[in-house]
Amino acid sequence: MLENLTGRLSRIAKTIRGEARLTEANVSEALREVRMALLEADVALPVVKAFIERVREKALGQEVIGSLTPGQALVGVVHRELTALMGGENAALDLAVTPPAVVLLAGLQGTGKTTTAAKLAKMLAAEKRKPLLVSCDVYRPAAIEQLKALATQVGVDFFPSDPGQKPVEIALAALGHARTHYHDVLVADTAGRLAIDTVMMHEIAELHAALKPVETLFVVDSMQGQDAVNVAKAFNDALPLTGIVLTKLDGDARGGAALSVRQVTGKPIKFAGTSEKPDGLEPFHPERMASRILGMGDVLSLVEEARKSVDVEEAKKLAEKVKKGGGFDLEDFKQQIGQMRKMGGLSSLIDKLPAQLAQAAHSSKMDEKQLRRVEGIINSMTRDERVRPEILKASRKRRIAAGAGVPVQDVNRLLNQFEQLREMMKRMQKGGLAKMMRGMKGFMPGMR
Repeated sequence: MLENLTGRLSRIAKTIRGEARLTEANVSEALREVRMALLEADVALPVVKAFIERVREKALGQEVIGSLTPGQALVGVVHRELTALMGGENAALDLAVTPPAVVLLAGLQGTGKTTTAAKLAKMLAAEKRKPLLVSCDVYRPAAIEQLKALATQVGVDFFPSDPGQKPVEIALAALGHARTHYHDVLVADTAGRLAIDTVMMHEIAELHAALKPVETLFVVDSMQGQDAVNVAKAFNDALPLTGIVLTKLDGDARGGAALSVRQVTGKPIKFAGTSEKPDGLEPFHPERMASRILGMGDVLSLVEEARKSVDVEEAKKLAEKVKKGGGFDLEDFKQQIGQMRKMGGLSSLIDKLPAQLAQAAHSSKMDEKQLRRVEGIINSMTRDERVRPEILKASRKRRIAAGAGVPVQDVNRLLNQFEQLREMMKRMQKGGLAKMMRGMKGFMPGMR
């Protein structure tokens, strides 16, 4: 979503060359690029103006230390100010109250409140809590059934309600149920409208007064652009918000909401929705997001995702196998693709890489579709063929291609690429990391 902004800002370091310090002249030149980048990303104009002035003030006269170039020094200032703009540090949910702690979700219709409620409940359940989901939306057709289905999907409890009931009546009944059934968190989804209206604001204020939530989260669609700022301000005026959830950060919009909403409301961004999947909700880390915007990647989030998703025992077995000279076969390759899928898929991984590596990954033309094709070819093989790919002769290849619904050339291409990967694994075993990295440069250019 933030590709255009990232592309522009990551060029800042190249605009200032060969000077010993940051001056009015060279800073102004670079800040013009920053200003245009932020405006094109749909960041609100007042936010852009205030941000540019803070960067100018912090950057002017700053000495360029050690091996840093002036451009790199300015990027450092921009990174710090971007981090501050989005809140500085991750703000976790404050659930330290007598159970059940109530989390109320508010926002317009279509922002992803209902899916966010289910994702949040799944995240809380993973933290050994016992959440209860309830829908107070009696207006949108099938809203209650949607949340019920999502609750089943993520494996958490759901409090049934009926469109004929009043929202406050549903909320209080759910709260009573949560108390008597030892749920420690109640996550309440509320009704939205296509636009802000008095009735909606009155109803959400009534729900807030009845439930007395410890967290009131404003859910905003990051693809809304400038409108997101006006909506955020209206909700902030009507409710004592405690935080913001940005949804659809994996979309193709310009992403200005991520930089505007925090500044306008003064409330921290607590979570970011990164996909439609049940686990597509992440704690929002301003510093990491600033790094991603500036093309530095988000390696910390990548490592955390790996820790949560990767089967450590399987990884150890593979490492031992390679170490003992057991070789790397197509069965191992298939398992690695499965591990990648658990971590959100190829696009999610690439999104967290530094700009140069991400660009290389994109230019390799390897995408989710190609990965599925590779997986389909491997699945069409027998176990013996996966373990001993050298036995794959013409007749077997024709059978595999027919089973996977691809031309025989695709099977040959996969086998050639796999041989390159296996050769790299051998080099890594011998400690030739530099050779291995050089070998990876042209690996998997994509199947046509």
